[in-house]
Amino acid sequence: MNTHSTEIPGERWTLAGKKALITGATKGIGFAIAQEFLALGAEVMIVARNAAAVQQQLERWNQLGCPAHGIAADVTKAEERQLIFERIVQEMGGLDLLINNVGTNIRKQAVDYTSDEYESIFQTNLTSVFEVCRLMYPLLKTSGNGSIVNIGSVAGLVAIRTGAPYGMTKAALVQLTRALAVEWAGDRIRVNTIAPWFIRTPLTEPLLDNPETLAAVIAKTPMKRVGEPQEIAGIAAFLCTSAASYITGQCIAVDGGFSAFGF
Repeated sequence: MNTHSTEIPGERWTLAGKKALITGATKGIGFAIAQEFLALGAEVMIVARNAAAVQQQLERWNQLGCPAHGIAADVTKAEERQLIFERIVQEMGGLDLLINNVGTNIRKQAVDYTSDEYESIFQTNLTSVFEVCRLMYPLLKTSGNGSIVNIGSVAGLVAIRTGAPYGMTKAALVQLTRALAVEWAGDRIRVNTIAPWFIRTPLTEPLLDNPETLAAVIAKTPMKRVGEPQEIAGIAAFLCTSAASYITGQCIAVDGGFSAFGF
């Protein structure tokens, strides 16, 4: 067993030379991850459905000299996933890192969902992730040092009052992470999930703007505050560096202590 690494310690904490795909990357957690990856030296391809938002971010990053690419696409549609794949090959020539961040929620009691709402949540949160992982597998395998990070939720670990289908998809994402981590370990592809609690994003702002909801969230959070997108971006970046080279198949809660809190 080799116990002496020739790697300079600082080189373990960089993404220089890495090529990354980040879905849902024009706002919130996805945007913060893209910013973090660019700052650490990665070349980034962002995906979102809003073409104007994608273009706006690309112009901003390109003006700063950042190696950023982007495409407006819906990852729930097979033909648009294929377009993403083709653009990655054309513009980046390969892929090392995949961040599956796209997700949605409809907050209702279980008995109130329509079949269409249920299907939409599963297509967006789970099926699209499975299909994007499978599509990008050849590129990640060729990388020889691939890393997939799925953005889950503590709703996949514990019940959080509403949104049963959302919680179901996030729980399934944890199992998908385990399955792919084991299946693809021989291809030198690591797979992990991050499970956030309430993070201040455009998606959660309408809820957090309600004083009663915010107070309830804070009461259940030992650190007595909500999280920031950058706090998810930091762990996503870590999981993609060589500093995390022995971590795979894990779900890491980033939740201010919420999932550890009892009485």
